Amino acid sequence: MTFRSAAALLCAALVLGSADARAQQAGPRPQAAPPTTVSPGPLRPAPGTVPMPGSGRLFISATFGGSATTLVSGVRWRIFQARVEGNGQHGLVAESNELAPSFTLPDGDYIVHASYGLAAVTRRVVIASNNVNERIPLNAGALKISGKLGEADIQPVRLKIDIYVPERPDQREKLVAANLKPDDLIRLPEGTYRIVSTYLDANVSPSAPTVAGLPANATNSVINAEVRIEPGKLTEAIVRHRASNITLKLVNVAGGEALANTSFTVLTPGGDVIREMIGAFPSLVLAEGEYTVIARRDGRTHQITLKVPANSDREVEVMAN
Repeated sequence: MTFRSAAALLCAALVLGSADARAQQAGPRPQAAPPTTVSPGPLRPAPGTVPMPGSGRLFISATFGGSATTLVSGVRWRIFQARVEGNGQHGLVAESNELAPSFTLPDGDYIVHASYGLAAVTRRVVIASNNVNERIPLNAGALKISGKLGEADIQPVRLKIDIYVPERPDQREKLVAANLKPDDLIRLPEGTYRIVSTYLDANVSPSAPTVAGLPANATNSVINAEVRIEPGKLTEAIVRHRASNITLKLVNVAGGEALANTSFTVLTPGGDVIREMIGAFPSLVLAEGEYTVIARRDGRTHQITLKVPANSDREVEVMAN
């Protein structure tokens, strides 16, 4: 795993290298802008501003972590009544996507809810014919993931990326974002996360029935990597897959014509089935490693041991002898 970082106002880069795929176990796409900040203007309200009797003004903004001098954009603000209504819910009073919104509210107790992607903070405020200024710290950052096969970029349709909160002594592993694609940007609370990147085969229809919760075109090239999200930073992670596209054929002689109606089974050294296929030239994507290939035709079985190099597509012949 290789890491690279660059200091910028809200950017830090983290590069995650490859892992041996044989040792790996494994809603809507977020459409969000990168985290940005701007310097706040003079604090509101202006000197001498007096609220109307029976109401007050609430001024709210968010900062990253311990910073008190930069405001966060991309926050969704919602104001709720603090009291619970008859339906068991808190009534929504107002909402805004502005950088630093203000609200005129009747005197009373309220709950301010600030959401930044998957990060959220609540704050209770009291309006009593006065002006209230709340600056709320957000312990959150953003993550963007890209994928490579060797040094080549992986097409977005060829990757399935999931993000988990790793298992802890008092907490089971939790899926927090699924089916992400390269360059999707997701906002997350500060903390450590596990990235699971699955390389997808172009030779299998993604609409085919799924197996064990994975797409039918999922390959055994799965990369696991941990990443740390820090407040106010955009973390960029690169997952590198090591796999090749392998075309199989059963032949009577080396370099001979492929025999039709052949059934192929590809297994791991431990005997786990990777894929079963029928045809003269079936192909599949395999992670770097060693495999057993079994070819069956006309009641006869033929077997070879196959070593798959990284990022080197090739044709493999099984001799019918």
